[in-house]
Parts: sequence; C-alpha cells; structure tokens
Amino acid sequence: MTKVLIIEDDNIFGDMLSLYLTEEQYEVTRVPSAGEGLRALQEFAPNVVLLDLMLPDTEGINACAMLRGFTMVPIIVISAETKVSERILSLSEGADDYLCKPFSMQELKARIEAVLRRTNMQSANIAPPAAPSADEWTLVLDMARRLLICNGNEIETTFSEFEIIKLLYHNPGKVFSREELINAIRGIDSYINERAIDVHITNLRKKIEQNPKEPQYIKTVWGVGYKYIKK
Repeated sequence: MTKVLIIEDDNIFGDMLSLYLTEEQYEVTRVPSAGEGLRALQEFAPNVVLLDLMLPDTEGINACAMLRGFTMVPIIVISAETKVSERILSLSEGADDYLCKPFSMQELKARIEAVLRRTNMQSANIAPPAAPSADEWTLVLDMARRLLICNGNEIETTFSEFEIIKLLYHNPGKVFSREELINAIRGIDSYINERAIDVHITNLRKKIEQNPKEPQYIKTVWGVGYKYIKK
C-alpha cells in the first residue's frame, strides 16, 4: 500500500486530506510540524510527502529545503501561497510538484500517482549504462539507489535533478529543449517553468563538473536547451 505523509498544521484541512486519501486506499499519517515530519520520515517511511510550507516551527526557514536534506522521497508542496516566486523557490529547493490551495482532491491524487509512476518506472524502462573505461569520465548512475557516482564519490540529488541527468546521461549528444525536460520530470499537467529547469542544471553542474562555470559534460545549446557530452 502506498504510504503518504501529510505535514499540515490546519486540523480541518489535514483531516480532510487524510480521510480522502485513506478512502482511496493510501496508508496515511499526518503530523502538524516540520520537526514531527522529520521523525515520521524515519518511523513511517512514506512513499510521498505532502508538505504545507506555513508550519509553526519553520518561520523564516524553507521547510522543503530542510526536508530534502534528509530524504529523496518525492515532495509535493500544498500551499495557499500563489506567488510565482514562491513556487519557483520551492521547486528549486527540492520540491517535485506544487499545488495551490484550494485544489481538487482528484487532481491531488493524479499528481501523487504521476510522481510515484516516474519513481517506480525508472529502473524498468531504462537499462543501466555500461561501466566507463579508465579514460572516460567516471560518472555513473546507480538506478536502484537513485544516486550519482562521480569519480567514486556518491552525489546526492533531488528527485528532479536525478530525472534530468538520467535523461541526458542515457542520450549523450542529444539536445533536449527546456520544454522536453519539463515534460520529462513533471508531466505536462504539473507546474514548473523554464527558469526552474535552469536552476536544476546549475545545481547539477556544481555537483559533477570540475569547473561549473566552464562545463564539459552538461552543455548549453544556446536558444535550444541542453545536452550531455560523454567523455
């Protein structure tokens, strides 16, 4: 059974979410604060997290970034904040989707299933790459653990960063537009924009490039998008 962790301090709204998802055959746990959410990540081990950003113990702190530091589980932000800047910030800090309150419960379920589908299908649909030779760039994707291994070092990524590098890595030399990358990691019905893609690319370069300002592996194709160069 799919396990959903709801981090929401509004009891009425939180109980409504819990009731709906339970009736839809999800196993649900709800907590009212980010601190309790961190404990539930270990004890409950959810498959997906629904996160309200306005929590009593995270004033002045980006709750999404804090949770992302402890887990690679997909995070869907559920917030009354409708500013585009807040959406971009949450996506840049590790959120995998963003829903503005109020929203349809059916849409919430569709978003959860879309995130889980991308997570569960990645191993079955893409064959692991061949091990690089000694003179190649030693960048390897561990699909089972969703890790980048760069020169023997394990590099943690957000869900979206991993989906981007996975697509680029398995298609060396192919140019992907920002729109194609958006569709690959979000689905055409989810919110994200081209600026968020650029932020994810910048973060990936910081993690794998020897000199992120002069990237050798994730190349920008001006006016089009990005491509991966296999060394």
